[in-house]
Amino acid sequence: MTSKSDKITMRETLQIHWRAFKDIRRYCPGAFGVSVLYGTAAALSPYVTVYLSARIINELAGARRLEVLGPLAILAVASGALLTFVTGALLRWKTAKEAEFLERKNRLFADKMLSMDFADIDKVETHDLRSQIAQSETWAGFGFYRFWDQFEKVAQGLAGILGAAVLTISLFTLPVPASAGTFTVLNRPAFIALLVLALAFTAALGPLCDNRAMDHLARCAENSRFGNRVFHGFGFLADDKGRGMDIRMYGQQKIARYYMEKESVNGSSALARACRGPIGIWAALGSCASAILTGLIYLFVCVKAWAGAFGVGSVTQYVGAVSALAKNMGVLIEAMGVLRSNVPFMRDIYQFLDIPNQMYQGSLTTEKRSDRQYEVEFQDVSFKYPGSSTWALRHVNIKFRIGRRMAVVGENGSGKTTFIKLLCRLYDPQEGHILLNGIDIRKYNYRDYMALFSVVFQDFQLLAQPLGANVAGAQDYDRTRAEKALIDAGFGERLAAMPAGLDTMLYKEFAEDGVDVSGGEAQKIAIARALYKDAPFIILDEPTAALDPIAEAEIYAKFNDIAGDKTAVYISHRLSSCKFCDEIAVFDHGQVVQRGAHEQLLADETGKYAQLWHAQAQYYTEAPSPVEV
Repeated sequence: MTSKSDKITMRETLQIHWRAFKDIRRYCPGAFGVSVLYGTAAALSPYVTVYLSARIINELAGARRLEVLGPLAILAVASGALLTFVTGALLRWKTAKEAEFLERKNRLFADKMLSMDFADIDKVETHDLRSQIAQSETWAGFGFYRFWDQFEKVAQGLAGILGAAVLTISLFTLPVPASAGTFTVLNRPAFIALLVLALAFTAALGPLCDNRAMDHLARCAENSRFGNRVFHGFGFLADDKGRGMDIRMYGQQKIARYYMEKESVNGSSALARACRGPIGIWAALGSCASAILTGLIYLFVCVKAWAGAFGVGSVTQYVGAVSALAKNMGVLIEAMGVLRSNVPFMRDIYQFLDIPNQMYQGSLTTEKRSDRQYEVEFQDVSFKYPGSSTWALRHVNIKFRIGRRMAVVGENGSGKTTFIKLLCRLYDPQEGHILLNGIDIRKYNYRDYMALFSVVFQDFQLLAQPLGANVAGAQDYDRTRAEKALIDAGFGERLAAMPAGLDTMLYKEFAEDGVDVSGGEAQKIAIARALYKDAPFIILDEPTAALDPIAEAEIYAKFNDIAGDKTAVYISHRLSSCKFCDEIAVFDHGQVVQRGAHEQLLADETGKYAQLWHAQAQYYTEAPSPVEV
């Protein structure tokens, strides 16, 4: 972080935050306008009170004319009430916009994740970068939130400087009378210039010290982010329902406490040491500079008043105005310093948001065929994952026969899931071609091509939303179709037992009456979701791996009946569940080493399929009854 911040220029600071301004304004219109209005009102409101109070005090110290004091008092009360109302209303408006901003800025990241190539989403580096961005904001507000906060302060500082300057000019232009003797030196231009420079220097010194403290805080980011990650990872371990048994059986709280004490933010952490050292020292120096500035202002104003340049009431005006001028100069300088410290975190944000999409987006529309006559062919396809030197698939040639059932089998790591990722175009192969009805799939519109497939992945996910919405993937859906899909998937009895039917909320994250479903029930809902989509190709990618082989075979057999005229692909490392398929493709080390029907493959005793079958055969036959002793 140090090397990054040392190279930050004001030009980069302004450019990167100008880009942030445009991005946030697009997602949260009006947010900055409200911030500017509130900052301006908050900065200028005190000056009205200061000015009118000075007029009243001068009148009380002088002629005490009721016809002058009356209107001044009424104006002071009325303007104070009006400004309080306006500022309060703007504050409420700004608070509402801030809440909206905090929610909508996350849509920027969500939209990026949804539009990103799956190859990049699948990278650990992508998720780590996104996690760092979130941790930086959680830890100290760095990133978009820090910019939002400082934007208001910039507006407040500029408005405050302008208002204070109007009330302060006469402090330097009103002369000390000649009768004041040696105090007439206060009228000399050289003295006034020297004093203005001294006040400006002292006013800038405080925020500059605070900025140095902020720089040191930013340098602790990497260490503190990790500590914060440890805190969130281990600090809430006891709250995780799924970990309750393991924690108690194996005493995992000891590991949590160890890392919490060692790595999280504590008295010996880098942040704590910095706070006791440079951060604390620079912050203290900033406070000292502020105290010195206040002393200089009071001294100059009081001496000039004592010399007869203006009345006692004006002392209130000038002390308040000059103090506010110095304060707002400090606010502006400090805000710019904070924005400069925020640049490395904005770089991380735009490194994430600027991840380019490499996959070619075709333009051909897939033909909407009522007969589902779609044929997919792999032609000499080879693929390896980014950053890997090992081929996950090598020289794969295979054709999906329309309306048939194909099983893809093999040991773990043989390339089965990679094969499906390429089929669904989550990745593009480095070598060879994948064809749809004779045309390279890269030439088709990406969304149109994806619509041809319904997939139940091994690690499928359901949402804490109503059952029907989970099946349809939408809040508005065809209830009749959703019910039929659930019944076809074997969830009919469970559905009938749910009082709210399709409106039953799954899980309890958002509803006290939410229903927890078992692994088998969740698997049936996932299959129903695939059926509801009604795509020409339906793929089961080991979604039943957690079930025993016999239960898995039963599910596949039922699913074979309801797949209808769809082209179905079953991925499994267990062979008994795929005997009913028209064709079986055997994968081994990324290659298709055998193809054929079950009996044909089993007849080849030296083949991979026969080896796998005999190794697993003990699970396919019923166990003998135990011998009574």
